[in-house]
Formats: sequence, C-alpha cells, structure tokens
Amino acid sequence: MSQSLLVKPETRSTTTNLLSLNMRNVDDLFPGFTPGDFAVIYSSSSLASFASLLCVRAQLPAQLGGLSSNVVFIDGGNTFKLHQVARLAKLHHMDPKQVLDRIYLSRAFTAYQMTALIMEHLQSAVEKYHAKLVVISDLAGLFSDKDIPDEEARRVFSQVVAYLQSFTRQNKIILIATCTRLHSNSRSIHLQKATSTKANVVLALNQTMYDREFALEKHPRFMLGTAEYPSENLPLTAFM
Repeated sequence: MSQSLLVKPETRSTTTNLLSLNMRNVDDLFPGFTPGDFAVIYSSSSLASFASLLCVRAQLPAQLGGLSSNVVFIDGGNTFKLHQVARLAKLHHMDPKQVLDRIYLSRAFTAYQMTALIMEHLQSAVEKYHAKLVVISDLAGLFSDKDIPDEEARRVFSQVVAYLQSFTRQNKIILIATCTRLHSNSRSIHLQKATSTKANVVLALNQTMYDREFALEKHPRFMLGTAEYPSENLPLTAFM
C-alpha cells in the first residue's frame, strides 16, 4: 500500500455514524462517509460495482459500518445492476431480495430529467423512504450531451451541484455522486471542477500500470493519499 500523508489523520473514535467501505488498505486511509458529506468519486471507467457496494453497506447496522437505512438511487447512466447488488448482498450475508427492496431507484435519460429528479423530487423521496444515503450515478454525464447548448449545460449543472451541497447539509444525509473522469473538452473539465468545488469529499479510482488505486483527493478532516483498491470483482477477501 502506498500513502501520501498531507494532513494529520483523524482517529475513528472521533467520528460517528460512519458508512465504511470496510476494505483492507482503503479503510486505513479513508474510514468512511459521515452525515452531511456531499462526496464525488471519479474514475476513468465504470463505477457500477462501487455504487452497488454503497447500496448494500448502507443497509448494515451501525456496528458493522452501515447506516441501517434505505437508499435512494438516481441512475443517470443506466448503471444500476441487479446482479451486482445481489452478489454483494450475499457476500455480506444478507438476503438479496430484501436488500433490493430497500433501494428506491429512479432513472434519468436526459439532463433535464436529472435536474427535475434532484431539484423537484429528491427531498420528498428522502423523507418518504427515510433514506440516510442518496447515490447519484454518472451525475455529469447527461450534461455532456452535445444537443444541449454549452452555456445552458454549465449554468444548469452549477445550479444542480449547488443544490446538492445545500440539500446534503440541511438534511444531514450522505450523498455520493459518481462521475466518469474525462478531460476531452472544456465542458467536461468545467463540470468536473464545478462538482469538486461543491463537494466536501472527493475520491478517485485510478488504474495504474500494475493495479487499481484508491485516492482521497479532498476531505475536511481525514488525511489525503492513496491506497491499493481491490479488483473490480470485489472478492470476499477484500472485506475485513
């Protein structure tokens, strides 16, 4: 494991209600998410397995690193995979059907649908389902659509991430957005910067020459650095 310490780490005893990933190496670097966190995680490839893991672990009791909570999932990239959630539920000795029944899924196929789901319906969904975790997959992807004028995409997306920042703080939930990291054009760079600026936690999954790397790029309290991340298959041995 490689780590680059930039600030003094905070001990686990000073945090409560952590949603942990509970993975070797990663857990040492990043103990977990806390209520009020608006987090974004970037990768150059799919983050479907990571999002599925969050949906499962949020339902675990607090003593096992969970939230004992339902989950609201907004799918912006058609990435939600039933079989992944079911497999991870089994790895955690949970009933797959019960786990899936506690995930409340909405899909967006355009940037305008994504905007409406977030700014008009997210509050009522969190209250109705008593969710302590919201996952939004591929948050920026639909705003990269070339059919949307560049200025409009940037303006609306900035409003969306500002709303998410405020919403997360006010409701004291954990909100995690996944994003594909692209640097191909100025719009993609702008959307990435807008998200990272408003989020208080920024994570990345990077593919190195030899393995996958988990990077903590921004956090108000924890140390910043990198750690080895398990393979995409997430074998049982990856969990502590």
